[in-house]
Amino acid sequence: MRAAVIGGIGSWLPPGLVSNDDLADRMDTSDAWIRTRTGIRTRYFVPPGMPTSRLAAEAGARALESAGTADADAVVLATTTPDRPCPASAPEVARRLGLTGVPAFDVSAVCTGFLYALTAAAGMIASGAAEQVLVIGAEAFSTIVDPHDRSSAVVFGDGAGAVVLRAGDPGEPGALGRIVLGSDGSLADLITVRAGGSERPHPEADPGRSDPADRYFSMRGREVFQHAVTRMSQSAREALAHTGWRPGDVDRLVGHQANLRILHAVAEQLDIPVERLVVHLDRVGNTAAASIPLALAHAHATGDLVPGARVVLAAFGGGATWGATALTWPSLKAA
Repeated sequence: MRAAVIGGIGSWLPPGLVSNDDLADRMDTSDAWIRTRTGIRTRYFVPPGMPTSRLAAEAGARALESAGTADADAVVLATTTPDRPCPASAPEVARRLGLTGVPAFDVSAVCTGFLYALTAAAGMIASGAAEQVLVIGAEAFSTIVDPHDRSSAVVFGDGAGAVVLRAGDPGEPGALGRIVLGSDGSLADLITVRAGGSERPHPEADPGRSDPADRYFSMRGREVFQHAVTRMSQSAREALAHTGWRPGDVDRLVGHQANLRILHAVAEQLDIPVERLVVHLDRVGNTAAASIPLALAHAHATGDLVPGARVVLAAFGGGATWGATALTWPSLKAA
């Protein structure tokens, strides 16, 4: 059987470093308040006019460099913040990378998007439709949050992470295990941008049906916390069962980087020591679909992820969506 194997990794952050103190200058918050509730110290925001495709292409180029190639048979982009509502941003990413002509498409599953994109890419490899696929998670969340809403503006950041998946053997390091996915549309209002789609147009276009605040991202934090912990833990257990590992076998748990409390709660539910958590949100905030690949790239670069480490990935996002997978970390070149 053909397996999808991680053969390269890369990431990129925009130039706008924003500290908690920077945010406190413009809204009713403080560094202590943000760190206590989220674990976040800094994040990065795109400057005006920098689209998600730019972030994605920068990370993708570094992943291709890590893999020792300039080519890919397809590009799959996980994002909640495409350059435009139409068309998809992945073809533009492919163009920026000199890959015009290859299939390229977006995946929208919010914070679980990277795992959904891995599944799509792994399916292309398993079917023989591709030998090598570039998978990117990229977000410019600062463009869809209310900059004066401390419940969301302090949490989210912008950035991109990417991996190159290649065809390989199921038993080799880097081969993705079974990717467990799920969704529940009854929870759609937990994490949403209400306006801008076919259900509810932009407030400016139809002020009678939409509130101006509907153009911004909103989240019911307490309910999200409960569902995120439950679903991430359940899907991680399923992924471990498919792999044949026990929680004690896990060297690194890489959860969606939403909130430090969520990460600790998931580790506790799985009986995995918190010391085995990969934590990157303190530096970059919640980067939605980009959070897992950004965390992987950072842990790889710093040596926190070493070849042979048993790794579990788990996420929960809008939709609601969730998922998990497990793999043995491979030896990769630095980009």
